[in-house]
Amino acid sequence: MGALVNGSALPDVPIRIPISMVNRHGLVAGATGTGKTKTLQVLAEQLSAAGVPVFAADIKGDLSGIASAGISSDKLLARTQGIGQQWTGVASPTEYFSLGGLGVGIPIRASVERFGPLLLAKVLGLNPTQESSLGLVFHYAKNAQLPLIDLADLRSVLMYLVSDAGKGELADLGGLSKATTGVILRELVIFSDQGADVFFGDPAIDVAEFLQSTAEGKGVVSLLEVPSVVDKPALFSTFLMWLLHELYAVLPEAGDLPRPKLVFFFDEAHLLFKGASQDFLDVVTQTVRLIRSKGVGIFFVTQTPKDVPGDVLAQLGSRVQHQLRAHTPDDARALKATVSTYPTSGYDLGEVLTSLATGEAIVTVMNEDGAPSPVAWTRLRAPQGSMSPTPPEQMMATVAASPLMARYGTPADTVSAHELLGQRAKAAVAPAAQPKDPAAQPKDPSAQSTTPTKRVSRTGTPRVRLVRLIVDKLFGRAR
Repeated sequence: MGALVNGSALPDVPIRIPISMVNRHGLVAGATGTGKTKTLQVLAEQLSAAGVPVFAADIKGDLSGIASAGISSDKLLARTQGIGQQWTGVASPTEYFSLGGLGVGIPIRASVERFGPLLLAKVLGLNPTQESSLGLVFHYAKNAQLPLIDLADLRSVLMYLVSDAGKGELADLGGLSKATTGVILRELVIFSDQGADVFFGDPAIDVAEFLQSTAEGKGVVSLLEVPSVVDKPALFSTFLMWLLHELYAVLPEAGDLPRPKLVFFFDEAHLLFKGASQDFLDVVTQTVRLIRSKGVGIFFVTQTPKDVPGDVLAQLGSRVQHQLRAHTPDDARALKATVSTYPTSGYDLGEVLTSLATGEAIVTVMNEDGAPSPVAWTRLRAPQGSMSPTPPEQMMATVAASPLMARYGTPADTVSAHELLGQRAKAAVAPAAQPKDPAAQPKDPSAQSTTPTKRVSRTGTPRVRLVRLIVDKLFGRAR
C-alpha cells in the first residue's frame, strides 16, 4: 500500500495487505480529489501483477490509464523514492467493456429475466406494492414460457395481463391492478427514453469473461467504461450489483484461497444504496457476506463510510480512508461517524483525517491470521500505469482486436415474449375470420346466406294442413 508516516514517510516500514485477505472485502473512502481513484489503480495493478483478475468501473474515464505505462518525472521519482518504491512504468493487460455498447467497449448485456424483478424495481424506483406486482409478472412469464429478453417483452406481458384476454391469468394469485401496471409501464417508458433499451438483450455476457489471465500469468483488468451513463446512476450501480449476483450464482464454492479468483471494485457505491428497499439491502448484504467463499473480493469506493449500510460495512476487512472535510455541520457529523468505525488507536483520528495530504490515507487491514491490523497513517504508492487516460484511438484498437467483440458485439434477434404474444393474438383472431368447414360452403360467394334455411315438405307443416282443412270445410270443398 505504501509506507508508514510518522512526521515524514518511513520507507523501511511498509504497509501491506496480505493477498489472501483481499477476498475479505474492503472500503476505499475519501472526499473528492483526495486520491481514491489512484488508490484503486494501485491496488488493481498489483493484483493483476500477482495473477488476480480485476473488474472495475471507470466512472470518469481516468482509470483507463492502467493500460498504458506511466511516464517518469522528477516529482514522481522523488515521491516514490521517499516511500521506498522502486518505480518503473508498467502497462496492465486490459479489456474495455461498455453497458450495451454505449461508449467504447465490448457490450455488456443482460436479459430482463436474468436481471430479475428486485434489481429492476430498484432501478425504476418502485414502491413495495409495485415491486411485489412486478415480481408476480416475472413469475407468470416464467411459468407461461414467455422469455423476458428486453423491455419490449416486459411491456407486452404487462399489457396482456390487464387486457380482457389475459386478466384472468393471475386471478388465483390476486390479479394485477391496472393502476399499478400503469405506474410500472410509465416508469419503463422513462427508463427506455434514458437509453436503457440497449442494456437489455442477447447475447448476455458470460461473467466468466471477467476471470481471465494472460499467458504470462497476469490477471486481466476488465474496465467498464461508463462516462456515457454517468447521468443514470441508479442503472449503473444496480447493473454492477447484477454482475456480482451473477458471479455468486455461477461460481463454485472455493473456501479460503491463497489468492482471490477476482477482485471487484464497486465505485460510487453510495449510488447503489440510495433509496434502496430493505429487500434490496438484504440481497446486497447476503451477496457480500457469501461471495467470499466463491473466491471473490469486493472493494466499495465512496466518499464516507456512512454511505454504506452498517450490515455491509461490518463485512469489510480492509479500510483505506483518505482525507475527509469538515466545513459544514453535516461534514462534521460524517467525520464523527467515520472515526467511530475505526479501532482504538494512538491517533487523534478526528484531527488526522482532516489533515491528510492527497495520496495519504488511514489504513487498517486484516493480517494473515484474520485479525485487524493497527491503524496506520500511510503515504500510498504511485501507480505504475499512466495517471492520464489512455488515448481513445488506443482503446478502440484494443476493443476491435479483442476476441470477445466477435462474440458479444452484435445484438441477437431472439424470439421472446413480445413476439410470442403477438403470435397468440393472431392465432386467436384467425378462427373467427374463417368458416369452420370451408369445404361445405357454396362455390358462388353470392349464394351464401347469413340465415340458415329449413326445408319444408310439399304438404306443409301440421299448422298449414289444419288451416287448409278449415278453409275446405267453410267453402264446402272436400279433399
